[in-house]
Amino acid sequence: MTHPLFEKHQALLEQALEAIARRGYWTPFPEMPSPKIYGETALEEGKAAVLGLHGQRFSLEGQPGTGEWIAPERSPYGVELNVSYPVSEPESLVAAARKAQDGWQKLGPKGRVGLLLEALVRLNRRSFELAHAVMYTTGQGWMMAFQAGGPHAQDRGLEAVTYAWDEMRRIPETALWEKPQGKNPPIRMEKRYEIVGRGPAVVIGCGTFPTWNTYPGLFAALATGNPVIVKPHSNAILPAALTVRVLRELLTEQGLDPNVVQLAVFAQREHTQRLVTHPEVKSIDFTGGCAFGNWLLEHCRQAQVYAELAGVNTVVIESTDDYQGMLRNLAFTLSLYSGQMCTTTQAILVPAGGIDTNEGHKSYEDVGRDLARAIEALLADVKVATAVLGAIQSEETLRRIEEAASGAFGRVLLTPRRIEHPEFPRAQVRTPVLVACEAKDETAYMEERFGPIAFVVAVPDAPQAASLAERIVREHGALTLGVYSTKPEYQQTMVEVSWRAGVALSLNLTDGVYVNQSAAFSDYHGTGMNPAANASYADSAFVANRFRVIQRRWHVS
Repeated sequence: MTHPLFEKHQALLEQALEAIARRGYWTPFPEMPSPKIYGETALEEGKAAVLGLHGQRFSLEGQPGTGEWIAPERSPYGVELNVSYPVSEPESLVAAARKAQDGWQKLGPKGRVGLLLEALVRLNRRSFELAHAVMYTTGQGWMMAFQAGGPHAQDRGLEAVTYAWDEMRRIPETALWEKPQGKNPPIRMEKRYEIVGRGPAVVIGCGTFPTWNTYPGLFAALATGNPVIVKPHSNAILPAALTVRVLRELLTEQGLDPNVVQLAVFAQREHTQRLVTHPEVKSIDFTGGCAFGNWLLEHCRQAQVYAELAGVNTVVIESTDDYQGMLRNLAFTLSLYSGQMCTTTQAILVPAGGIDTNEGHKSYEDVGRDLARAIEALLADVKVATAVLGAIQSEETLRRIEEAASGAFGRVLLTPRRIEHPEFPRAQVRTPVLVACEAKDETAYMEERFGPIAFVVAVPDAPQAASLAERIVREHGALTLGVYSTKPEYQQTMVEVSWRAGVALSLNLTDGVYVNQSAAFSDYHGTGMNPAANASYADSAFVANRFRVIQRRWHVS
């Protein structure tokens, strides 16, 4: 029997299925914050909704709590948030999730998928609210907060639901099994197949992209029949809390237990460890640093862990026929959200003898100097700079910037500077630091230094640059790899590097697409083949292991 919400959104689902098959550009959620699309008053209403939460308690009716409330978030823009969230015990959350799973299971794949599609549509209507929540908690610039925090995150959620449905629909609900017996009547059996979620899931959010990195695991786990406990980063709770509230409201409307989705906010850090090691927790999605990510992989043996960890994203420059376009593209890549993206380039490998360009031969020194100037030109206007850079999310990143600027890792080509934000005077805004070093200085550039820190690395020659890029990815992981080359044979060399190392490759980006951008329904975010991630957003492997097929059978005449 088809669920009404599945029927309501079936056309959208069919379009999404076609999109993941064709891999071209497609989105049902417009990325431009146009009043013609989202409504003339959407901006003001979204901002007011978030500001109205400041200083308030964010209640989640029906979720088990301890009675304690905490407000841990601190805005990189210096905005006073002071939103309080209910504290829960890990064991209570898991027990409530387990209880809620039965009703979620009985809803069936079509019912679950229909409800989740409705949730994504509702979240899209609240994109301005989510954008302000993302902006104030993460330090993203407004446009990025709207796009990555709203429509692009919703795209990734829809993509996960689509892959989940594509896998689940392969399993028939019923079958008639008939085995011939020669002259005797055949043996006939009726069989039914039930898609069953493996059990409570935990989705651990990051502090920089609390919706974009959370929605894939959240929606994949829900679609495949699992209740989800969302554990956001302590400094980016509000975007996750708003998402959880939308889902809980919809679940309640449909007569389901809202504890199918819960928010985990803890007063003590060790409670997170208690949650993820609970024997009833069967899957964990995590985005963040290697220390805790590797701890999860080692200690949570009862669960399938989908982990996106740190990496050293690399670009190789061998030659270019658009020198200025290359510099502008790299300058924007290194500056966007102050490099606080898991896909931002850190190591730029340049032959020590220089490169050939459409402007003549450029030495290694020329490339470093010109890239520094391109960054300065991009960020010369304060309004442009603050929009592109956003604000620095954590104190740890500020310390890394200061350390790199001190010359600790090599010769400083571009010194970072603080920019006064015209709207947020307490915002922590920094321009990138660019460091020159040699290939032998591995301790400098072969470790992820999260934030606006990049290295122009002198390598002996182009072949050794390709070999070094492969070793960086194999040993330290990467989500992105880029190359600039006019030579088809060198491009092919780098293609083969990407195959062996297991990393997505971008060739000769000089226009309005950047190596650190990933488009849902077309780009696979992560490959699961190198240390930076053991899964991909999204593919069949990301969803198929979250459910099992339980059959029942009986004789029929």
